[in-house]
Amino acid sequence: MRDERFPKRVGETLLLAHPRLPPTMPPKFTRATQMSTTSAAKHANAVPLFIGSQWRHSAATSFSPVHNPSTGEVIAHTPLSGAAEVDAAAAAAQKAFASWSTTPVTRRAKILFDCRQRLQEHFDELCQLICRENGKTLEEARGDVTRGLEVLEFACAIPHLLKGESLPQVAEQLDGLTWREPLGVCAGITPFNFPAMVPMWMFPLAIACGNTFVLKPSEKVPLTANRLAAIFHEAGLPEGVLNVLHGGQEVVEAICRHPQVRAVSFVGSTGVARRVYQLATEHGKRVQSAGGAKNVLLVMPDAEWEPTVRAIIGSAFGCAGQRCMAGSLLMGIGAAAGEARDRTVAAMDALRLDDTSRNPDAGMGPVIDGAARDRLFGVIDREARDGGKLIRDGRRNIPPGGFFVGPTLFDDVTPERTLFRQELFGPVLSLARPKSLDEALTWLNQLPYGNGATIFTSNGAAAREFARRIQCGMVGVNVGVPAPMAIFPFTGWGESFLGDLHVQGLEGVCFYTRQKVVLSRWDAGYVRKQGW
Repeated sequence: MRDERFPKRVGETLLLAHPRLPPTMPPKFTRATQMSTTSAAKHANAVPLFIGSQWRHSAATSFSPVHNPSTGEVIAHTPLSGAAEVDAAAAAAQKAFASWSTTPVTRRAKILFDCRQRLQEHFDELCQLICRENGKTLEEARGDVTRGLEVLEFACAIPHLLKGESLPQVAEQLDGLTWREPLGVCAGITPFNFPAMVPMWMFPLAIACGNTFVLKPSEKVPLTANRLAAIFHEAGLPEGVLNVLHGGQEVVEAICRHPQVRAVSFVGSTGVARRVYQLATEHGKRVQSAGGAKNVLLVMPDAEWEPTVRAIIGSAFGCAGQRCMAGSLLMGIGAAAGEARDRTVAAMDALRLDDTSRNPDAGMGPVIDGAARDRLFGVIDREARDGGKLIRDGRRNIPPGGFFVGPTLFDDVTPERTLFRQELFGPVLSLARPKSLDEALTWLNQLPYGNGATIFTSNGAAAREFARRIQCGMVGVNVGVPAPMAIFPFTGWGESFLGDLHVQGLEGVCFYTRQKVVLSRWDAGYVRKQGW
């Protein structure tokens, strides 16, 4: 019997197309996973671009397949666009900036409130789309959209957030005031793992501040980004304010070099984050570039076990471990290590892997594609052959179709091992056994990353020491995923972030604006003093 939480299907096709959008889905899925080199005209399921509030096909001759990760089937093809399409999108955004930047801030807020209402109305549709193209469970997809909505709600407060400061009589007959102005055309380059949340970290706040925006989502998950653009346009966002491009490295580098792009926001792997930061700053752009992480879940002997294990499972295996705040390094102090291992393995065994596009009650979904699955299988095989203590093997007892990797656990992982130091971006958890909190902090503070760390304890002194000494930007106390809410910045440190101003919160407002200071006097008695 069909679950009413998912939409009807025609044959094997999910009804994703919107009447105002060009078709993005084929009549039937195909098994082809190789790169296509045919023209857009031959791809009835080519994903369109959204430029100047018009849907258009790319001139690309190469395409990247979009999969349903739960089945491995191809559901669309992303065009690998080029510099000409970046030019078109930047031109449309630049044209729109002239009027959008001077639109009263209260009017911009009203439009954003309307966008929020439309997103609420299409909430379930967006969640289903994310399950389909990303492989998240339904609950994870709801979290993805909800966290994006929270940023939009924060952006709706832009009349208050943009208020400047004033100080009369800062000197004799001299008044001072400040205000913030938009930068111009801003761009966002986003990863596959949060198709709604990460783009909405960026463009709602950017456009609230009076900028226009060019979004380049991951070629693996283009459909959610297109749907977001359609919803914002339907809600009244003016022509050219939000544009969506699709492509790969060529588009990314063209964005970083483009003379009309004033700021670039990026989320992805550390290697690409560094490349984007270097290239965009070389071309005079403001950049916030978030990279990878190696996040710890540290369990003290006095931890409350039931909520701790639930938090460990959610952090390590939620979203199939594909998030920069995933807890991939488990530490147990003293006797806590053995109990953490046994309880975690039992909870891992209880996780139900299934097709998330069909089963809304699936406990865990697949990784994004075959390359990710094969890479993770290779890591598990290599570490096991090199002497790693494999307690639970995620290559076994997995669904036969799709790109599944089961929850995996290695024990007795020491700081010199790759498992301790390297981000794997998948459901592979490593258990380390430091003798004390002090030793754990010493080990952790040698890592190059600096996103998140959590301690599970009933001891306030231990929690305080951990929070003060750990070298990372986001700390949890009995919280599995210490990702901040929209009102706070997402404060990665070290190799996890390049730039000065983070996404979200007031740092996000500062990133998308520049400040102007005005000094004024209106009397006729000016006398030069002290050389001024």
